[in-house]
Amino acid sequence: MKVLVTGANGYIGQGVVRALLSKGCEVIATDFNLENVDEKAVKMPGNIFEIEDPFSYFEKPDVVLHLAWRDGFKHASLNHINDLPNHYAFLRSLIEGGLKHLTVLGSMHEVGFFEGSINENTPTNPQSNYGIAKNALRQSLELLKKDYDFVFQWVRGFYIVGNTEYGCSIFSKITEASKKGQETFPFTTGENQYDFIDYDVFCNQVASVAVQDKVNGIINCCSGRPMRLSERVENFISENGYDIKLEYGAFPDRPYDSKAIWGDDSKIKEIMNSK
Repeated sequence: MKVLVTGANGYIGQGVVRALLSKGCEVIATDFNLENVDEKAVKMPGNIFEIEDPFSYFEKPDVVLHLAWRDGFKHASLNHINDLPNHYAFLRSLIEGGLKHLTVLGSMHEVGFFEGSINENTPTNPQSNYGIAKNALRQSLELLKKDYDFVFQWVRGFYIVGNTEYGCSIFSKITEASKKGQETFPFTTGENQYDFIDYDVFCNQVASVAVQDKVNGIINCCSGRPMRLSERVENFISENGYDIKLEYGAFPDRPYDSKAIWGDDSKIKEIMNSK
């Protein structure tokens, strides 16, 4: 199976490329630069928004796994809105060119403020530019599917835990702060409960979704259970042996963050158990 991965040099892309390679896929990796991508992948650097007939340009892949996205952790960035037409035009061009299997990374932030378990039928009301743009892209692609015959999978990501400073998540920032020798880290109250999933597990789930076509539509890549933010972060600090303490209450909780939200993992369980 030949899989094109966009955004392959990003925080998530690097791990997903490795997961796909471990499954025996031929991986074509594209991004502005590809310095951190596994050498076993075929590297094709460039700006995907400037390519005419991307399906032919990228050697007619069996699957496109679209991870490319600017400012993923900066929820208020205007780039989410500004880039949206380009994402849609690129993906539409692939489908019009002959692509039969499209997997796109979404986000639980499409849902907005919600209490409880999220499934594919949960109403969406995003409360940030990031969530609005992701939700609009998904809806546009769902409309496109009415006119073209292709497998469509929308991978809804939750809270990824990884011990690398390359990224903008709370865990990346704590890793960076610890490596700089900081003794304290400004934090929220930590009372909110989220669905946390370890980086390698998440990347393997995303890759597993893309290499099958039996379970489609919106698919949560998640743990399926909530955990208090303070508990998960304290565990993360302990697991990695960091000598840093949380400064609780230094930042207010974001008003659009739910008090307790997690993913329904029934579809990803079906995928992972069918291997």
